[in-house]
Amino acid sequence: MSVYLAEFIGTAILLYFGNSINAATTLNFSYAKSSGWVITTIGWGLSVTFGIYAVGNISGAHINPAVTTSLALAGELEWHLVPGYIIAQVLGGVFGATLTWLQYLPHWRKTEDQAAKLGVFSTAGAIDQKSANLVSEMMGTMILIIGLMMIGANEFTEGLNPLVVGGLITLIGMAQGGSTGYAINPARDFGPRLAHFILPIKGKGSSNWGYSWIPIVGPIIGGGAGAGLYYLVFKDGTNLLGWAAIGLMLIAIIYAVIDESRK
Repeated sequence: MSVYLAEFIGTAILLYFGNSINAATTLNFSYAKSSGWVITTIGWGLSVTFGIYAVGNISGAHINPAVTTSLALAGELEWHLVPGYIIAQVLGGVFGATLTWLQYLPHWRKTEDQAAKLGVFSTAGAIDQKSANLVSEMMGTMILIIGLMMIGANEFTEGLNPLVVGGLITLIGMAQGGSTGYAINPARDFGPRLAHFILPIKGKGSSNWGYSWIPIVGPIIGGGAGAGLYYLVFKDGTNLLGWAAIGLMLIAIIYAVIDESRK
């Protein structure tokens, strides 16, 4: 199997499980409706775990463009592989979200809340404040990348790593996810948002493309900053791209603080 097909499959597994958890806890007449945030965060953590188990030995199971670009920035992945990885991840996200649509086919017309239906597929700020939302996505992804590199620096019993990574995702969801829904993964948001836009979902409303850049830009910069900081602290220093990501994240934080002070 090619690494690109592996990334497609791994991301599809992640989004089929993850979006289906959202659907189960959100859509009317679902037995799991209103199960709560704990179910959501644990479910997404396990979704990542099984995506990694599926293809980790083939492509490394990035299943996240921010992971792919961060590893390339750190010199752990060749840059010429990055476009193929990202395209496969986004397409996998579309496919996984489409499976969720099929899984809950009659529930869409029974759910009138357009925002709830969009929330099954994609993220948004709990408070619509783009500067703060961007920083939240940056920080969550920074923690993800630092955590992944810390996990990678340790030896675990064979086959345990995916469970540890799933635990990290669950922890990020519980701690940092309340502000934006913790996309921390451009393919996790853009792929399903594109599926929401394309699919014939009853009464779906807008796909909220005005927000869509935040879970793309935030994770890419935050992930780069995470890789840069990890190499700066634990290795022999970071490179120019690492410094650039750290600098951009600091600028975004300063702007968000100033923006909040004006409210």
